[in-house]
Amino acid sequence: MVIRASRRDVLRFGSAAAAATIAAPAIGQAAWPNKPIRIICGYPAGGLTDTFARAYGEYISQKTGQPVFVENKAGASGAIAAEQVKSAAPDGYTLMWTISTTMIMNKVLFKKLPYDPDKDFVLISWMDAGHLPLIVNSKLPVKNLAEFADYARANKVSLGTYGAGSYSHVAVEALNRHYKLTMEAVHYRGEAPMWQDVAAGAVQGGSGSVAAASGVLQSGNGRPIAVPTKVRMKKLPDVPTFFEQGVTDKAFQVQGWIGLVGPSGMPKEIVQKLSDMMVEGGKSERIQKILATFGIDRAAQDHVFFEKIVAEEGPIWIDLVKGLNIEPQ
Repeated sequence: MVIRASRRDVLRFGSAAAAATIAAPAIGQAAWPNKPIRIICGYPAGGLTDTFARAYGEYISQKTGQPVFVENKAGASGAIAAEQVKSAAPDGYTLMWTISTTMIMNKVLFKKLPYDPDKDFVLISWMDAGHLPLIVNSKLPVKNLAEFADYARANKVSLGTYGAGSYSHVAVEALNRHYKLTMEAVHYRGEAPMWQDVAAGAVQGGSGSVAAASGVLQSGNGRPIAVPTKVRMKKLPDVPTFFEQGVTDKAFQVQGWIGLVGPSGMPKEIVQKLSDMMVEGGKSERIQKILATFGIDRAAQDHVFFEKIVAEEGPIWIDLVKGLNIEPQ
């Protein structure tokens, strides 16, 4: 079972864990797991990261027979959770659900981090955060990127982002570069207010998740005109990719992700067990329904895939965020 930890639960669990750490034999002498597993989620309850933490956590609980506690520690773009998890015992009983921003982009967005994304964690499982299509207000006389660029040359255009340094911010600057435009990026605190303004026409469009934009799309106030990566979305099969429309900038080929990680030093056999469970869990009916709801085409991948994508795409993300010329906090 997955449990949303109360303050009392957290204190009780923390005390029990501390006592167990003192009394327990060396890692490897007892089969893992033989006590509750704690998952720290670096983002608020109700979002996709939290939803994944609970759904996959439930699967881990079913497979292991141990309770799984999910504790939300939101703030500072995931840094609060990361600092807590990096200091935990690397025994497989404290894990973190986080996103690519925490593990990659924060290197550029903050002058100093209380954790080292490259050294303090072991990568366990990668999860697709979904395509983030470009959606414009339906009153605009455009149906594709070329028409949108022509419109932007003749009119003042603003595109919403769900935060400075986010993928949607990168997308605005990449489009400006490609088409030699001067569109303004308008930053919001999250997707909900951004999509409200897209629907109202306060901004001409924005990039974000299909789930968050569902109200705009279903009401007919928004029209998707492009999706990133080279493969079309299953949920929007008629919408061509940026690549198909001649926009080959790397910003539209890399992908944001959600990941399960643990403290550096976790035994390889525990990492492998968790990685395998995540891949199995992704095939379950419950998680397949979540993926369909959020317009996500791929379920959890193993630690080998995770390590490969971070190595290949991490430097690209760093360059993209640096190109935004944001003053680090």
